[in-house]
Formats: sequence, C-alpha cells, structure tokens
Amino acid sequence: MTQGTLLVLVGPAGAGKTTLAHLLQKRAPGQRAFSISHTTRTRRANEADGVDYYFVDRPDFEALRDRAGFAEWAEVHGNLYGTSRAEIARLHRDGKLALFDIDIVGAHNLWRLYPDEVRLAFLLPPSWQVLVDRLLARGTETPDIVRRRLRTARIELHAVCASPAPWHIVVNDQLEVAADHLEALLAVPPPPAEDPRAHPSVQAFLRDADADPRAA
Repeated sequence: MTQGTLLVLVGPAGAGKTTLAHLLQKRAPGQRAFSISHTTRTRRANEADGVDYYFVDRPDFEALRDRAGFAEWAEVHGNLYGTSRAEIARLHRDGKLALFDIDIVGAHNLWRLYPDEVRLAFLLPPSWQVLVDRLLARGTETPDIVRRRLRTARIELHAVCASPAPWHIVVNDQLEVAADHLEALLAVPPPPAEDPRAHPSVQAFLRDADADPRAA
C-alpha cells in the first residue's frame, strides 16, 4: 500500500460494504480510516460530530462547495453529502489508507481528481436474489425503499459497465475471501482493471436485475 491510497467501495445496499471496510480496518489497526463526510442531515442520537459525519447547516455546506472545497458531493433525498478536500489531505498527512463508501458519481469524481491514488471496487452479493433476500430480511425498510434500492443497484451496475474508470468487481460471497480480494487491490502496482461487462457475475446480476419489475 502506498501512502495516500484511497480505496473506494461502491455497490448496492446489502452488498456488505461497511462490514468489509471494518474488517479491513481490523486487519491493520491504526493504518486505515474511514473518510468522514460532511452532511446537512440531522444528527441521530447515536452519532457524534467529527466521528460519523461533520454535521453542518446548508449555508455552510454550500459555501464550502462554492469554494471548491469538496472532492465530491451530492444531494440525496433533500440532504447534502460531500467529501472535503481537507479531509483527504488530513488522511494523506496521517499516512493512512482512506476508505470510502460512496455512490458511483462520487467515486468517478474522486478518480478524476486522484487518478494515481484511487482504487475502485464495485461490490456485489452472490446474486440478485441474494440481494433481494438481504434487503427484505432487514425488516426495517418499506416496499418503496426496497424498490428504490433495487433500482439504484441496477442503474449503478449499468453505469459501471459503461464507465471509463478502472473498476474491480468483488463478489461478497465469503467475507474473508472478499476482503482478500480488496487487499490485493492495494498492491503496488495494483492489478489490472477488469472489464465489468465480461465478468460472469455482473452478467448474471444484470440479467436478473433487468428482469425484475421492482428495479425498473
């Protein structure tokens, strides 16, 4: 791993991004850290400012955005989220691997700004049906939210297939195996990027996603 590496994890809800990121941290204590995003959404009772997010109001967020202070940002369901350039610089100074759990648009923006440091990984569950089962098993999401997550999963995977960026596909079937795959991306130099369109898991996933009316 080179100092300043940015490991960007993208994938549908239920792919295990957060679980894998925590496992990578445990494998190298003190050497890896989540990038802390700014957000305008309300802080929840179990969250701490500067730990889970930097909680700011909309005018402050927009002022930082207008000063080109964000490496990437987006509005999601009425709230603003972004990764500040200062946060990335802080992780660089500390010599830590920075872990990101963001959407595909943010991932592309980071890659354009830091092409030599970014490693892009798109995480998939073993199959579309496994993804559906995981979302339904949570029991905390309404049918509308499940449909939105499935639609987003399909759209993002189509976007990966059309992307010029160097993506790596990681199928999270066995947690430790998937973590090993992510570790391999940190090699210097990194392994060659894959063509997602030729990946059998991607082909199967997209076939089932396109056939599922809930993802339309």
